[in-house]
Amino acid sequence: MITDFRRIIFAVITTIIFLVILRLFLKRKIRTSKFKKWCRLISDKFHDHQFLKVPEFNDNYQENQLFRRVSLYLNSLESLEHSDYTNLISGSKPTDILLSLNPNQNILDEFLGARLLWTYDVVPSDTAEKSFLLKIRKRDKRRVLRPYLQHIHTVSDDIDHRVRDIRLYTNSSSGWKTTPFSHPATFETVAMDPELKNKVKSDLETFQKSKQYYHRLGRVWRRSYLLYGPSGTGKSSFVAAMAKSLSYDVYDLDISKVSGDSDLKFLLLQTSPRSLILVEDFDKYVAGKNTSSPSSSAAVTISGVLNFMDGVVNSCCEERVMVFTMTTKEDIDPAILRPGRVDVHIYFPLCDFNNFKNLASNYLGVKEHKLFSQVEEMFNNGVTMSPAEIGELMMVNRNSPSRAIKSVINALQTTSYTNGVIESCKGTPKNGYRSARESVDEPFDSVAGIGCRDGVKEIRKLYGFLTRKSGRKSDSFDLGT
Repeated sequence: MITDFRRIIFAVITTIIFLVILRLFLKRKIRTSKFKKWCRLISDKFHDHQFLKVPEFNDNYQENQLFRRVSLYLNSLESLEHSDYTNLISGSKPTDILLSLNPNQNILDEFLGARLLWTYDVVPSDTAEKSFLLKIRKRDKRRVLRPYLQHIHTVSDDIDHRVRDIRLYTNSSSGWKTTPFSHPATFETVAMDPELKNKVKSDLETFQKSKQYYHRLGRVWRRSYLLYGPSGTGKSSFVAAMAKSLSYDVYDLDISKVSGDSDLKFLLLQTSPRSLILVEDFDKYVAGKNTSSPSSSAAVTISGVLNFMDGVVNSCCEERVMVFTMTTKEDIDPAILRPGRVDVHIYFPLCDFNNFKNLASNYLGVKEHKLFSQVEEMFNNGVTMSPAEIGELMMVNRNSPSRAIKSVINALQTTSYTNGVIESCKGTPKNGYRSARESVDEPFDSVAGIGCRDGVKEIRKLYGFLTRKSGRKSDSFDLGT
């Protein structure tokens, strides 16, 4: 009993002694750290320093790429983890926790034996002017500065390629506002003719590698696309897939919110390299300006838009991709869509059988089905719907592929009778809508002796024949040559 008591007493005393030694050691380490810090402060008093400022924007109000690179580099330093104060922010994934500099925080870096002190300077104002301030000894500047900046470029590029998050920018009265771009669409999930899809991907990849080629030709390193077709055909999803493929930020420009031509130029200058500039429903804006309708109240003129597309200011904004979306381009002045302003025209038609099979694969996980032949026959007879409508039917019935395909067939049959034959007999399209069957209205009317109900099969066959002969696939991709 006495022996056990002695052992307990010995263990307690040993623990106390260990804790006392550990506390003394930690205090000594803290004192050593503070002593070194004081020595550095005293040493700095006997050296001349130079201060170099890296502002967020340059003199042309464009984003300073060096500012972004320095930010990536400093936020990756190990010394930031051991600093007295820093910010914790969430990353693109819920489990990602990132470190970020706090305004007016100092962080120390060492390179080639030289000490470099960075300060994140934020001046309170309406625009919150931000900059990084580098403090370096003058005697180290000539030896260290150039290789140090090259080191920052190398490290930041590596970080950018590994953890780059695509951002979405929207314009407001005060400029661009940003949020993470989380659209899930990719080229693999977009329902489109595979050959056309590969052509677009190849064109984007070629553009990314063609900086020297563009400059040798004396052209601005920029590419522009027109996506046109009926609503619900996947234009917006295709834009997201383009941005994902390029790893470009998206600037969604609403021209109606721009107060004038000069502000439009200012917004363009504020976009960053490696960005996709999107203007949706461009045809509605142009039509509103041409007809002087109430929707034309925006202060931006057609001349301002044309300068935005390929004016002198545009030459200051390289490594950009511009995308314009329209429902139709028939009423648009060809001068607006000429090569140089719009390089590539891509038509997004209503769903055909190939697109239907892609949708069935994506939504239902079905490559083949016994009902496919019936669907194919209906598409060949000229009946069609938008990919968005078909996708919604499949999504609702995704637990039963057969039920989903049957619902598509029923919807196609309804579309065929409602929008096609019945309304053609009445002479007035329902709700003012006239489908693609317009192209066969004249042959239908000229066929003597065929009633509305009796001529359904003849009309479908005729429209299917014209559709197959239209050759629209070859016209879908135009490089502006």
